[in-house]
Amino acid sequence: IARDLGFSVAEISDLLNLWNNQSRQSADVKRLAQTHIDELDRRIQNMQHMAQTLKALIHCCAGDALPDCPILHTLGQPDDSEPEARTGAVLRRPRRHGLAKRL
Repeated sequence: IARDLGFSVAEISDLLNLWNNQSRQSADVKRLAQTHIDELDRRIQNMQHMAQTLKALIHCCAGDALPDCPILHTLGQPDDSEPEARTGAVLRRPRRHGLAKRL
């Protein structure tokens, strides 16, 4: 069930250690669970931001037979943001200039 709730292997290991420790304090278990909820909330917020950005890009795209596409244009822009400011869950490799080089 812990994996279904999104706990990492390391977090599950911590939970198992607490399970096996008869002198554990429930506050330690609660703190671990709260930390996990905080991380889930952060990831949900980031995904909602990504979805809003994509929805805005989709709204700007005519989706017709013409080659001009604001989605590709935006994705082709250099990313000057700091890693902490990015909304993705993983850090990307440094971008090369020009969309064709990345495709």
